[in-house]
Amino acid sequence: MRVSQKFINVALLCISALTTAEIAPAQSNSTSNPLLVQMNVPVEFSKVTAANVSDYGKQIMQSINKDIEAIKAQKTISFASVFEAFDVSYNKLNTASNTCYMLYWVSPDSMIRANGLSSYQQLDSQSTAIFSDKDLFSKMLSFKSTAAYKELTGHRKFLVDDLIDGFERSGVNLSAEKLTQYKKLSKEIGELTSSYSVNMNSANDVLKLDEAGTKGLTEDFKNKYRTTAGNYEIPIINATNEPVMNNAEIEATRKAFYFKFTGRAATQNLPILDSLISKRYALAKLMNYPSYAAYSLGSKMAKNPKTVWSFVYDLIERSKDKAKLDLAEFERNKKADFANEKDVHLNTWDIDFYKSKKLKSEFNVNYEELRPYLPMDQCLKGMFDIYQKLLGLDFKKVSNPSVWHPEVEMYEVYETGKLKGRFYLDLFPRPNKESWFYGVNLISGKYGKGGNEIPVSMLLGNFTRPTPTSPSLLSPRELKTLFHEFGHIMNMMSYEGEFSMQSSSKADFTESMSQLFENWLWDYSILSSFAKHYKTGEVLPLATFENMLKAKNVASGYASIRSLRMCLYDMNVYDKYNPQAPVSTDKLWQQIDKELGVMDFYVEGTHPQANWIHINSHPVYYYGYLWSEVYAQDMFTQFKKNGLTDTKTGVRYRKLILANGTQRDIVEAVEEFIGRPSDNKAYIKSLGLE
Repeated sequence: MRVSQKFINVALLCISALTTAEIAPAQSNSTSNPLLVQMNVPVEFSKVTAANVSDYGKQIMQSINKDIEAIKAQKTISFASVFEAFDVSYNKLNTASNTCYMLYWVSPDSMIRANGLSSYQQLDSQSTAIFSDKDLFSKMLSFKSTAAYKELTGHRKFLVDDLIDGFERSGVNLSAEKLTQYKKLSKEIGELTSSYSVNMNSANDVLKLDEAGTKGLTEDFKNKYRTTAGNYEIPIINATNEPVMNNAEIEATRKAFYFKFTGRAATQNLPILDSLISKRYALAKLMNYPSYAAYSLGSKMAKNPKTVWSFVYDLIERSKDKAKLDLAEFERNKKADFANEKDVHLNTWDIDFYKSKKLKSEFNVNYEELRPYLPMDQCLKGMFDIYQKLLGLDFKKVSNPSVWHPEVEMYEVYETGKLKGRFYLDLFPRPNKESWFYGVNLISGKYGKGGNEIPVSMLLGNFTRPTPTSPSLLSPRELKTLFHEFGHIMNMMSYEGEFSMQSSSKADFTESMSQLFENWLWDYSILSSFAKHYKTGEVLPLATFENMLKAKNVASGYASIRSLRMCLYDMNVYDKYNPQAPVSTDKLWQQIDKELGVMDFYVEGTHPQANWIHINSHPVYYYGYLWSEVYAQDMFTQFKKNGLTDTKTGVRYRKLILANGTQRDIVEAVEEFIGRPSDNKAYIKSLGLE
């Protein structure tokens, strides 16, 4: 998942960040604050203190207030005096917001995390105030009525139109009374979202097992969590979910893990989610929209809920029959395992296990046994080699970087010897760290009058940790996630635009630029270049890869329905909410299962919506994964035609798609890249549903 708009949700614009190079120090101690750096100079994160974080936020807010007042005081209204100036000013705030929230997510220091969150919330409130500033907005409207506006073309016209639309969607035209309500709701939504995340990331539960309960789990996995008493305590985190649910032969183990995993932070987060849904609905109504989904989708490719519902139901019809066949087969297999028992049924916690069992028995594919071929360091090197050759870039690891945790690595990106970007890798779970996987934007970069500012980003991961006896060994699924998230990093590194506010694509297109790169893992010449046993150096056998390829679409119908079920939940919550008769967020799962008619997936007493990052901080987003995948698979046809390491095609893709952001219509850019109007044929074929 790409996170660039995660931190500042105001205006639903893809607005990213500048460094603080143009900030005049507001206090004398600014020179000693490591967060205040000149353009393109890396922050010395290891020197950052909690006091630095608070001081940083305050200084940025002071600087922004001066900038906005200066724009409003301009007597000559021009593109430069209003829109260029606003891009410079607002991106100071966005960099600070991104940085503060990042430190809240990843810092091992509890006070830095607390001050990061507090500073972010203050900056967020300032952002809300800016986008509802009527005097500032009037300057923008005044420019739109000039001859200079009529002469604008291309990305500059897009900037003006998108920014004015963003102000309007942020309540600037509301009455004073309603604007006060809007600001109050926005602040409350931000606080609730942060509380939900804190609760989810600080959940600290374990599954305690005796030896019998670990049957089917690998010895390497068990050794990580063996206690001095000889039993096992498995933490309930993303990194342990796949190994347990795919391999635990004891159903009671899978069931217990499933309940704990879907129950994380439920006591705290279920009422928070109820409040979020209610307040988002109230905000949408305040803005004269029938639902929050209608409000949110106005700035996305889909434009309206009707388009999303139609898209989702079309895919449901294509996937439903295959999903029923997949699950019926798994139920038959479970009944065969318990032939002497009555009333044997497939349960939700059985599905991944029986899929894995099918892969092992029919295709000779055991994902746990593939981990030794996928040590993290080799996977990183192989991935870097592919991206560098394909996109015409060079990565250089920085020695002894100043970072927030000793495990974090830093790299610089070069194009023909010129510094183009910088990224950090924070790959493994630790207490209180954000528990999901993200490509995080810190500085968007731009090609501006003051010189080229390089983008800065971070890959935040929670991959399987190394141990004292073995390196981090990835599953194929984790490798896919690594390629996906690094695709977001490459998207961020590739932006080439005059204005940093245009660096991010439409929210329902942005995943396509990562999904596309997952395809490289299905080419043996690519995978075998780095998939080598960490002890023996043996290359992943071709026969094993061919079996993986044959098994690629095992349970593809179920996988599609599982994603579509989550799309339905997201859309129901934010498009069908009725304040007079709100539906329980637990019961909604049951209603959706009944509507789908595939299986009763929901289990009484579980609460997956209490620890689901999308429903919290990325509402009306989940359909975007499938929407983006259609474009990803269609764009991949050009690489299949020209070669997966064809630099000419890769650089063309980087320049037309990755470098674009919102500088031009993305549908137009995709059509130019593939040489025809886009369609869903490649996507349907990729699922094995054609």
